[in-house]
Amino acid sequence: MTHHPDAVYVLPRRSDDPLGTEALTYIVGLVREVTVVLVDGSPAHVRERNAQVLPRDVVHVAAPEPRAGSNGKVLGVRRGLEVSHHPLVVVADDDVRWEPATLARALRLLDEVDLVRPQNVFHPLPWHARWDTARSLVNRALGGDWPGTLVVRRDALPVHGYADHVLFENLEMVRTVQARGGAAHVARDLVVRRVPPTPRRFAEQRLRQAYDSHAQPARLLAELAAAPLLVAAARRYGAVRVAAVAVAVAVTVAEVGRRRDGGARHFPATSAAWAPAWVVERAVCSWLALGYRFSGGVPYAGTRLRAAASSPRRLRRGLGLVA
Repeated sequence: MTHHPDAVYVLPRRSDDPLGTEALTYIVGLVREVTVVLVDGSPAHVRERNAQVLPRDVVHVAAPEPRAGSNGKVLGVRRGLEVSHHPLVVVADDDVRWEPATLARALRLLDEVDLVRPQNVFHPLPWHARWDTARSLVNRALGGDWPGTLVVRRDALPVHGYADHVLFENLEMVRTVQARGGAAHVARDLVVRRVPPTPRRFAEQRLRQAYDSHAQPARLLAELAAAPLLVAAARRYGAVRVAAVAVAVAVTVAEVGRRRDGGARHFPATSAAWAPAWVVERAVCSWLALGYRFSGGVPYAGTRLRAAASSPRRLRRGLGLVA
């Protein structure tokens, strides 16, 4: 086990429940590897309980008060950057579980690039985690998945961090780094475990994940077109035939993602079979998300966020790189 003095692990957290035994055990192991900053946006009594049980080496600070139209998670990350100085930064949701060897490898990659985007894999795998795994596989086939953790060089970010008015905060960070000339690496073979959400939390994520596509116009158009095209094709060629072709295409794409960069070692062989269910979900939720776009934004943690993420052009313009 090697300590990395140049690295800090920023962990924004907001919950009505104190840290549980499993999460505490993870943090205890983590502080042997890196400096840990837990930015706690929980209610005061929960925050006090957390302070009592956390290892003394953990930097435990209160999160900034949430503002209307702001993403509290980004505010937490920015607070973590303010109270630390380390040149290498790991940002992670509270359900992410890095292994020491994987974390060390990710930090080494920052010798060559400015940001590392690993691959999350759910474990254990209840039904809803299998469903959401299909999304990961499709993303892998089309470029790369979006995990709940990123590893970044501090100097690749502006002093203030990155914008807090967006929903898709990881894409915002990646685009901010790239707008400044930084290199982002999609590490599909760098696998990091993620604890699956509760079924209720899973249900709450469906619409927000669909809203993320508003930051990716080509993807958004494809998702909005899926349902109308399938209905039109079914009327012309028959529902059974079209459904069979659609299922075959969805499963094939997901399987390509499962096998890409050694993913078959980490995703069960049945994972791709869940892809048709996810495609139907996204075909429906993309239209619901569009409705929220025109009614003031998607609900998120007590506020509404209209922007999914800043466009690359807008970010470059903000840096004076585009006329």
